[in-house]
Amino acid sequence: MNYLAHIYLSGDHELVTIGNFIADGFKGKEYKKQPKEIQIGVLLHRHIDTFTDSHPTVRKSTKRLHEKYSHYSGIIVDMLYDHFLAKNWSQYSIIPLEEYVESFYDSLEKNHQLLPLRIQKMMPYMIADNWLVSYASIEGISRALDGMNRRTKHKSSMNEAVNELEEFYSEFENEFTLFFDELIQFSKDKLKEIELKITQE
Repeated sequence: MNYLAHIYLSGDHELVTIGNFIADGFKGKEYKKQPKEIQIGVLLHRHIDTFTDSHPTVRKSTKRLHEKYSHYSGIIVDMLYDHFLAKNWSQYSIIPLEEYVESFYDSLEKNHQLLPLRIQKMMPYMIADNWLVSYASIEGISRALDGMNRRTKHKSSMNEAVNELEEFYSEFENEFTLFFDELIQFSKDKLKEIELKITQE
């Protein structure tokens, strides 16, 4: 899953959410140097990724893209699923998306010292262009895909995936909806399990 989903699936735990958001910045067991709630977020992130990558519904989505985008298909699907989460946000939260995201940005700034350097450098752009809210529109997700394509030095052609999004829009949306309901429950159960394990260490 991409940024918005990882943030949402952390529940109402500020530092767990931060840990989930910055998890890719830690290799191996580096995360163990962090506060316990950050550790919980990192581990939750990893479990979410494993569950997502092996799920048959997600694989159905990635298969639709694989011939053209090869190993980038999974990254593209993560971003497309964030589009559907943002677009259908009111089905998942009583807090409006703009308000929810603004609160998250405030939390990032408050916990700036906990963020890896790469995230510290990225954060001003993320906030200025309001990435998380922009995902709700096709134009916004198209800009995000274009940015990812630039990061791969235009090898991925990910910017073109908006064409498949528009062509198979209802299929991708249905797959997201089916999968995300399962992922929400998985994340709630896994969060309790990780919290118990970390507090006992």
